[in-house]
Amino acid sequence: MNRFKLVAFAYIFLPFFSWGHDAIPCENETKCIELSRWDIGLAFGYGERSNPLKDYDDMPIYLIPTFAYYGESWFFDNGNVGYTLAEEEQFTLNLTTSLSTDSAYFHRWDPSNIFIAGTNELQRNPATNLTRTFSRTVSPPVIGPLDKRRFTYLGGLEAFFYTRAGIINFSLAHDVLNVHQGTEAKVKWLYNLAVNNWNFELALRLDWKSENLVDYYYGVRESESLYWSRAYKAKSALNTGIELTSHYVMSQHWDLLFLARYTKIADEIAESPLLNEDYTSTFYIGTSYRF
Repeated sequence: MNRFKLVAFAYIFLPFFSWGHDAIPCENETKCIELSRWDIGLAFGYGERSNPLKDYDDMPIYLIPTFAYYGESWFFDNGNVGYTLAEEEQFTLNLTTSLSTDSAYFHRWDPSNIFIAGTNELQRNPATNLTRTFSRTVSPPVIGPLDKRRFTYLGGLEAFFYTRAGIINFSLAHDVLNVHQGTEAKVKWLYNLAVNNWNFELALRLDWKSENLVDYYYGVRESESLYWSRAYKAKSALNTGIELTSHYVMSQHWDLLFLARYTKIADEIAESPLLNEDYTSTFYIGTSYRF
């Protein structure tokens, strides 16, 4: 008994919501995770995840591990723990946790940068909306060293709807560690195309972030800059993104992988003086071994 899973996503992106559905046929061994057995893999290659924060470097990607286990109801997938509440032919409903992706910009070894599940560069003066206050020859106040932005877990519900036009995923999750008391909601459409040994996956997504979450990660503390802590007011925001992943099955254990991800950061976040870009991007090319 196998549970359908898009391994290209499991090997590359996190957090990607894990999902299973016995009614969807497995086309080959590499697309399935056997129930009650650990699925372990490691990808080798090179990629890069851009960082929109000022004075923070882009993050190189060399190795990507994956650890997954699916039981009859409980599952663990690259740091996420979940429980399947309902599983029918047309939909699946899970209770699940997910990693905070926003903290990954502040910490090189954040889990989201280890389990990598991804316009125009914002070349602007941080004081764009304050031209009446500063003259062209006066620089805006400088932000001092940033306080720590902590990692957190999110917990909530996710649902998958299986249609001929692809898979639609809805999720709603709240901060369970009381770090920022914020909420995230996501909508994603996924479409898979298999051609011989090739598998292509296209995804479009909308990520809504609450005001508390945006303020915690992208707001300015008084200790960092008294001026900017008052000048920038965080608001809830809606990011948009597109993802393309492909893998070529070479053998039972080896795949070739390629991915590209682009996220347009909402204006409500991009206006933060902590950022100097209004997008993030990720690419990776390499090979993976599945034990």
